[in-house]
Amino acid sequence: MTRVIIHGCNGRMGRYITDLCGEDDGIEAVAGIDAHRETKNSYPVFERIEDCDVEADVVIDFSTANAVDGLLDYCAERQLPVVLCTTGMSEAQLEKLDWTCSRTAVLKSANMSLGINTLLELLRKAAAVFAPAGFDMEIVEKHHNQKLDAPSGTALAMADAMNGALDNAYAYRYDRSGERKKRETYEIGISAVRGGSIVGEHEVIFAGQDEVITFSHASYSRAVFARGALEAAKFLKGKAPGRYDMADVIAAK
Repeated sequence: MTRVIIHGCNGRMGRYITDLCGEDDGIEAVAGIDAHRETKNSYPVFERIEDCDVEADVVIDFSTANAVDGLLDYCAERQLPVVLCTTGMSEAQLEKLDWTCSRTAVLKSANMSLGINTLLELLRKAAAVFAPAGFDMEIVEKHHNQKLDAPSGTALAMADAMNGALDNAYAYRYDRSGERKKRETYEIGISAVRGGSIVGEHEVIFAGQDEVITFSHASYSRAVFARGALEAAKFLKGKAPGRYDMADVIAAK
């Protein structure tokens, strides 16, 4: 049994994780952290993670970037593994994340979906074939109108996967409206759309002369991210300090 603390337990993703924990015999939600404690939970909820004194095996985080610093301090001090799903972290927070990984196991992924993480490997292979052949690479991501960061962490992970296969020779272009000039050869364009209740859609376009290859992924429910987070928590229990990602979870299956 993997005992988890849900950081951001009363947000949308936190509620999904709570419900799925009740359906999975291999995992148990033993505590939650959330500033809003009006929701009734089957476990104790603390306003601040510093106040949590419940024994657990892993923390699952779906909160906000503002809450990440306290979370990392808490997990590092207690050598408590953490599945870190929050996006939009600052450069200083990313540096702190590296420090935390030296003290406990951290699994960070911009997207917890098993489908997306399998797609990342396909994109690495595709970029290695199509980019040297002169194909242009573009990413279009779509999310609901409440999402705070743009482009999405998943879109950046896709760009990083493609660029990594090309020795990081490509620059990222987020906005072309400020300049009137043709597209540069060595760039990956990333466009963000925000509207309605779109859970998450990502399209990667390889556009060549007389042919276009497209990879796409659509999430129809946030439950796909919650299921991935639970699998990640089970994987991370008892792991040595270091940085892990969903590719490690998939490889262990």
